Amino acid sequence: MSTSTADTAPVRRAPRPRADALRNRERIVAAAREMFVEFGPHVPLDEIARRAGVGNATLYRNFPDRSELIREVVVSVMSRTTELAERAVAEEADTFAALRRFTHAAADERIGALCPMLDGTFDKDHPELDAERVRLEEAVQDLVGRAQRAGRLRADVGVGDLMVALSQLTRPLPGTACLNMDRFVHRHLQLFLDGLEAPARSVLPGSAATLEDLRGGDPRPS
Repeated sequence: MSTSTADTAPVRRAPRPRADALRNRERIVAAAREMFVEFGPHVPLDEIARRAGVGNATLYRNFPDRSELIREVVVSVMSRTTELAERAVAEEADTFAALRRFTHAAADERIGALCPMLDGTFDKDHPELDAERVRLEEAVQDLVGRAQRAGRLRADVGVGDLMVALSQLTRPLPGTACLNMDRFVHRHLQLFLDGLEAPARSVLPGSAATLEDLRGGDPRPS
């Protein structure tokens, strides 16, 4: 039986990015994250390229415009923060210790610095960003739920309370001397965490903050 050319022709696959190209992209994202924290989302892209140790052409080849770079930074930080939550659950037997470990580690990711970058014309509903947001929310919800079910976390708080505190305590004022306040972040986070631990020492005003509250009433599922 004869075999057609179509049956025997090799399947062509898209070439995989070279290792050095991947490293360059990672360096750009890491440098952008640092500079967005220090100076805000409008830092010149040429300065980001310089800190990353790559040429301007390399930066623009990977990220043709600022919004794509900002989205990549946000997705990267969310992904790393999700992994921190999952690792804390896997490695800490005490549910509150897992929550405490995650909170301090997430602070080092400076997730609060993302907030100013999500304003304006930024596409908050981009599929990649939305998927990473869901992963992060589910991981943090799992941490909080475990601690509450174990009686280690007070029952009158929600995952939104934790995220608000993390956001506020890790959100710098770009380009100001307030960056020197970073040395107090973990101290103040520990004070906050002491207030979360059960049994509760006071009655909280209002109601627990939910993820929907943080989205402004967006009906996405928690």
